[in-house]
Amino acid sequence: MDYLLILFGFFFIILGIIGAFLPIVPGPPSGWLGLLLLQLTNDIPTDWNFLWITLAIAIAVTLLDFVIPILGAKSLGGSKKGIWGATIGLFVGLFFGPLGLLFGPFIGAFSGELMHNPTNKKIAFKAAFGSFVGFLFSTGLKFTTSLVFLLYFIQNLWQHKDAFF
Repeated sequence: MDYLLILFGFFFIILGIIGAFLPIVPGPPSGWLGLLLLQLTNDIPTDWNFLWITLAIAIAVTLLDFVIPILGAKSLGGSKKGIWGATIGLFVGLFFGPLGLLFGPFIGAFSGELMHNPTNKKIAFKAAFGSFVGFLFSTGLKFTTSLVFLLYFIQNLWQHKDAFF
């Protein structure tokens, strides 16, 4: 049973990292679920304080993921269409590899801003840049959190390797 918990826990940790980039997957909460499954094994002592703290962090990062791009766009005059454009651009960019992940949100935000304000490309560019920066910051925050969860998972599993391997 412990091996199954470890396997599913690792799956959710990896899903958490993927979720840092895919808007459809809740990255940090998925990674936290992986930590929970690891802690539920018989040979690893359950640290409930750690689990509650990491749950709070996962929830806070997930909520910030919604707020940060909006703040970035609003600070430079962006609109909801720009934010939606950045999200759609990210999804389309997934099919074009790392460059698509980098430029997709910006192109999407710019397109969304042009739909909102078609007469002024300078304002659309500025707002798209704000959406893009906010998006990059929130994605980086989710990725960092998920990566820390992965590192903790590996460290905790390594400390108790004699019980499993």
